[in-house]
Amino acid sequence: MTETLKPVEDMIDDSPVVDVREQFEQFREILAELKAKIESRFELTRDPSTVELDSYGTNDGGRGSLEGYTGPEIDWMVHSWLGNPNASFANLHLTVWLGPQVKVPHLGIALLLWPEGWFYVDSVSRVNLMADGEYFDKYYEPVNEQWLADRANSEFVPFVSRAGFVRASLSPTAYCASFKNSDENRDVVRRVLNDHVDRWLQWVDEAEPVPAEERAALAETDLLMRRNIAERDPANVLGERLLGADLTNKLVRGLWGGDRELPRPGLS
Repeated sequence: MTETLKPVEDMIDDSPVVDVREQFEQFREILAELKAKIESRFELTRDPSTVELDSYGTNDGGRGSLEGYTGPEIDWMVHSWLGNPNASFANLHLTVWLGPQVKVPHLGIALLLWPEGWFYVDSVSRVNLMADGEYFDKYYEPVNEQWLADRANSEFVPFVSRAGFVRASLSPTAYCASFKNSDENRDVVRRVLNDHVDRWLQWVDEAEPVPAEERAALAETDLLMRRNIAERDPANVLGERLLGADLTNKLVRGLWGGDRELPRPGLS
């Protein structure tokens, strides 16, 4: 199967400029459904540091929204979008970083219009998978057959980041692919994302608690991973193009909670 190695910014630059507001709203609807499932399970509070980012930018240029949440079981959750749907581009995120009370993988979801479609979903590991076979067998091996079946779908072209750090951040069952915008392909994406979130919520419900003496170290590792993923994302250059460096840096801090005002959970 052909893979895409082209950087995201080149994919956008080499594509026609078209209005993708309809597809953008469809993507927003998918993420809203998933967010509603998560909100029905967890107690969440909006962090005041992100309120000013409810709406930013201008209608004729780059704009977006970023909401950051925390709660007794959630270290940091982000629901956001950035782009210019009038001119081909939109990037949407729903990420949930759990507190240290459990070792369930974190949840990472992203959708992109460029103007074709692209999606990512992964279980972000909390351990070294090569060293912890039991963890792998619990959270990754059961998904492998379905992942292989979906990987064989020729409508979806695997995306391979040119950034080694990004490739290192992906689990063996990460979905990361581009696709032509069609109702059928969006239905596949909707199915994959809903199955993933439903499975992840079940993992949380069934998880054994982490011993209290191990939680501080786990929380520190989580924060380092979250910050590195946000700050090292090659797509940050697109934010700088649309919004300038200062606002983009603030948004990146919003993605990892760099300006958060509410305390992190599970450490007392």
